[in-house]
Amino acid sequence: MATGPATLTLSRHRDRQGRPGPWIRWLFVALLAAIPICALLDVFGQRTVVSTDATQAARLTLFAPSSARGGLMYTARFQIDARTELKNATLVLAPGWADQYTLNGTSPQPSMENSENGRIAFSLGDIPQGQVYTEFVSLQINPINVGDHTQTVWLYDGKRQVAVIHHGITIWP
Repeated sequence: MATGPATLTLSRHRDRQGRPGPWIRWLFVALLAAIPICALLDVFGQRTVVSTDATQAARLTLFAPSSARGGLMYTARFQIDARTELKNATLVLAPGWADQYTLNGTSPQPSMENSENGRIAFSLGDIPQGQVYTEFVSLQINPINVGDHTQTVWLYDGKRQVAVIHHGITIWP
């Protein structure tokens, strides 16, 4: 019978003396299992959050996730309930809506898209009193986009600010 290598000892390699117990391995496996469990509980998901700002002129409502994973696609919905006539409604999105995002499209198409100091501006035209206007913006998060981002949205009637929503999103890897 051949003898084992001289560097092997029974006490260290068979009996595992001087090595941490199995609880270290169990802790490691539990940490690995925690990631899919958190994903199943929608910790990293894209559950929609509803944010609203109401003034005498209009009510602006945003339906968008407050946390999402990189690479996911989602649709943000902007709903404008005109309490008075908005003659030149403009929806302005902060740079956080475009930074490391892919804008796949908007529906319905705004009458004009513009940029105002790095912000995206959608000209919506006239919204009569009592009408509800809904704008859908389809976005995809770039996979390298990780962290907290500010996604403020403003509603203007001409040069007058009508409503503002301060929204934030956490993007997980």
